[in-house]
Amino acid sequence: MSSEHSVPAARAVENLAAKLRRRQVVGSREAALETVLVLRQVVAKARFSNIDQLVSLLREVGKRLAEAQPKEHTVGNVVRKVLHNIREEYNTAAKGAATAPTRNVFSISKFVLQGQPRKQIVAQKSEATISLKEDDPDDPDSFAKGLKPVLMEAIQDVLDELETVYDNVSKTAKDHIHSDEIILTIGHSKTVEAFLKSAGHYRNYTVIVAETGPSYSGHEMATSLSNAGISTFLVPDSSIYAIMSRVNKVIIGAHAILANGGMFAITGTLLAATAARAHSTPVVVCTGQFKLTPAWNLYHEYGALDFADPSSVLGYEEGPLVDKVDVINPYYDYVGPELVDVFITNDGDHPPSSIYRLVKESYDDEDQHL
Repeated sequence: MSSEHSVPAARAVENLAAKLRRRQVVGSREAALETVLVLRQVVAKARFSNIDQLVSLLREVGKRLAEAQPKEHTVGNVVRKVLHNIREEYNTAAKGAATAPTRNVFSISKFVLQGQPRKQIVAQKSEATISLKEDDPDDPDSFAKGLKPVLMEAIQDVLDELETVYDNVSKTAKDHIHSDEIILTIGHSKTVEAFLKSAGHYRNYTVIVAETGPSYSGHEMATSLSNAGISTFLVPDSSIYAIMSRVNKVIIGAHAILANGGMFAITGTLLAATAARAHSTPVVVCTGQFKLTPAWNLYHEYGALDFADPSSVLGYEEGPLVDKVDVINPYYDYVGPELVDVFITNDGDHPPSSIYRLVKESYDDEDQHL
């Protein structure tokens, strides 16, 4: 770890890397939140005399965390997003320093173009602008001290997005779900759960939950929706195709969304999406934009899957049979973009064909490979 790390920050990075390796942090949002908190600690303690030193430090940390658990794509995504925001905030602060004498000039047209300014951020940015301009040669840390308030704001933006993702994805739920519809979902996605509960305040509809073997996370989902007063049926995965002709919409979650508009999602999702396509039933994916991943996994989707313990599919006590077969228990399915109709995110609705553009807007090209 770089000498420009403090010991506590370096320890936090190593702790998270170990947790990711041991699968003690599982799930896209939890992994993303833990990563942002560690990055915030790293930036708070980092010593740097220019922005490039900080960027390379964060890339080094990001690479270490992403390599600890390559199947948790949101770890790398969050690092890329933080780097993108930091560069953006630094450029704004640097520009402000260059035009400091005229920065109080204000016009109605500028106000309209900028939208409603947020006072807190403006105050912090102007603080950073002053210190960027007045760099102190006697204090080697003056650059870092002046810039850190702005960098913390950039990281806080990512944290805020993660903390409000369920609410922001759910705010249009009542426009997507109509009264008396029959919705099919699979597994237990917290985002889908929040989306369905939000629609339940305005509409009476029915949800069919596939139980999602061998994890059976559908049981938890069905209980939660039923407790919220939503009419809910739990069915075995083998019934999905048979009941699809009665279903109005399939609403599912995602583990990671790839740049080609395809996605990784819990096992059984491919079955549901394929059955939906055969019956021309719309497939809606509820997801946060932090799951956007700048990878085009077009040809090796099977190799990119995450595999769970095979004993939940075939117990070791099945003696003679276990020796004769290889049991594969993929945790996720790869679902191609042609099987998805729309992604509902915390920043609007998007067809699979526009995902590559969102990826390009969210991350900088140089961070594609950490």
